[in-house]
Amino acid sequence: MTSISTDPIKPGSIEALKSTLDARFWLVAIVGTIGAFLILGVPTAVIPNPFFIRMTPTEPTNLVVWLLSAPLIGLLIASYVRPPRHAVGHDVGEQGAGHATLGGVAAYLAIGCPICNKIVVAALGVSGVLNVFAPLQPIIGAASLTLLAATLVWRLRIRARRCERCVA
Repeated sequence: MTSISTDPIKPGSIEALKSTLDARFWLVAIVGTIGAFLILGVPTAVIPNPFFIRMTPTEPTNLVVWLLSAPLIGLLIASYVRPPRHAVGHDVGEQGAGHATLGGVAAYLAIGCPICNKIVVAALGVSGVLNVFAPLQPIIGAASLTLLAATLVWRLRIRARRCERCVA
């Protein structure tokens, strides 16, 4: 015999967060992840395609940043979906949107071919791109992943604190 507890869930707890992650959240996260894979992978030619050609070979760090940033971006996109009915009507709003955008742009810069980036080539020249910007790409990628992960944790904590079932 199973007993159902009527005790409220503690606000901000893992249980509170789980109660706000419904099927819509996971559907948007999956679609957002697939979209991020394509948006980051096609123009940077990490995914070989006839539209874009890399002038430098894909480095392992490009692949790592691409494979880790897309799911983080997908989950961040899903964090903007309104929680299910049992969550408080306060909208989390666009808190963290700037951080998420900056993390996505940094991921794009970390993944892309350094010579193919016209803005960086215009600023540094081809020699500068290869000697200055290319060695910085792994650092940019690490910063991007850190920013995306921290923003996701922050948004999920805010989401967990809004849980109506959590309130005693």
